[in-house]
Amino acid sequence: MFAKDIGIDLGTANVLIHVKGKGIVLDEPAVVAIDKHTNKVLAVGEEASKMVGRTPGNIIAIRPMKDGVIADFDVTEAMLRHFINKLDVKGFLSKPRILVCCPTNITSVEQKAIQDAAEKSGGKKVYLEEEPKVAAIGAGMDIFQPSGNMVIDIGGGTTDVAVLSMGDIVTSESIKAAGDMFDNDIIQSIKRKHKLLIGERTAETIKKNIATVFPGSRKEEMDIRGRDMVTGLPRTITVDSEEIREALSESVEMIVQSAKNVLEKTPPELSADIIDRGVFLTGGGALLHGIDQLLAEELKVPVFVSDNPLSCVAIGTGILLDSIGKTIAY
Repeated sequence: MFAKDIGIDLGTANVLIHVKGKGIVLDEPAVVAIDKHTNKVLAVGEEASKMVGRTPGNIIAIRPMKDGVIADFDVTEAMLRHFINKLDVKGFLSKPRILVCCPTNITSVEQKAIQDAAEKSGGKKVYLEEEPKVAAIGAGMDIFQPSGNMVIDIGGGTTDVAVLSMGDIVTSESIKAAGDMFDNDIIQSIKRKHKLLIGERTAETIKKNIATVFPGSRKEEMDIRGRDMVTGLPRTITVDSEEIREALSESVEMIVQSAKNVLEKTPPELSADIIDRGVFLTGGGALLHGIDQLLAEELKVPVFVSDNPLSCVAIGTGILLDSIGKTIAY
């Protein structure tokens, strides 16, 4: 009869939805396939993701979120509406309240765009919350005590680094070095070294299967196929972990530097707490091999990968839904 409150992790790569009382009920890629001529939405999520790089000329697969913010408003709205309708969370006479997560440094215009998209897709009242805060709660950190907690949330479009205390962010930084940039680094490196063109999907497979960012911690090889830039014909080559580590080193260094910047701005008492408690990694990028070792060595503090990094933000929205009235409504 009544609408159920929902929490949305509106990510650049994936959208996760948490329905109050049910847990995470949806986890699909943030991709929409559209007919160019009619602007008709043909597929959303998993189905559209399979079409990336494999569609005929009149169909385009769009990722409407870029760097954690809305790049295409209409497509984002269509995607959210599709997901919300699929879940059947609307009541007979009421609409659900929606909690959406956003990166820390987005502008008020970008916040408004996220809020409008959520409202138009069927929300009664929309609340916005900063991603690292929600990720920390989802990772099981008690951020409401007067002690320092540090979280590094490496998503698809942005990496958010934050120190939290008393339920709020003390210092934070958001950079655009994240999963998408890692994929692009791999594509460019293979193009430069081997004169071979590969797609996003192949780059992601390499990242998951053989990539590492810590020297000497992984020694694996993989055969990949792509298009030869000289002959234009398909070709197979072998790449190894060390080569991919070199390709990713610049982007990973940006994350390390960002974490150092945040620690430099942290009050000394909270810094002392972080040495005791360590730093928690959340988001899909936390699964990148060796990232915890590298950060631990560079920051000189313990670094832990949270239990299920991919769904920390969505779990956090579920916890925050219980106190939704107290969360800031924009």
